[in-house]
Amino acid sequence: MVGEERNEEEAPSLLSATAEVARLLDIDNVASVLEHQGARHLAHAVRKPLLERVRLSEEFFAPLMVAVVYDPDASFCLWFIEPALYAFGRRRVTAALLSYALTGTDAEQAGAKRTWYCAHLPLRADRSPPYAPSGSRAPALDDSHGVVDKWLRHDTSPDRKGS
Repeated sequence: MVGEERNEEEAPSLLSATAEVARLLDIDNVASVLEHQGARHLAHAVRKPLLERVRLSEEFFAPLMVAVVYDPDASFCLWFIEPALYAFGRRRVTAALLSYALTGTDAEQAGAKRTWYCAHLPLRADRSPPYAPSGSRAPALDDSHGVVDKWLRHDTSPDRKGS
């Protein structure tokens, strides 16, 4: 979504985003899971391999963010937002959510609002080597103060109150 205009009919889904993440992870049984069980089971199948990766390539970012905003259950969106935070940084994830909130379809705006709080979960050293005491990570990747300020201005603007 980020930077694109789209209507509801053209919008991706949790299933398509999860299938893309599974494809990128090279998970063998994607077709079988899709045919018999659907998006939630496929999300479960990709969770562990996502968290086991120290790095994710750039091609993971968009499908992870689509899965985040299209997951109807804010508890399960953690399965996608957590690896995105570790791999791409809090600043980029929150900026993508802000973009969805400002320019997304109704479903994307609702998803961004539903999952905003998950973008602020604590990042732990035991989940990713760069956060360990001996690890190194550019602090700018996780500095999201400016994005948070924009979110708060957007979310409390006079034309948004009551919605």
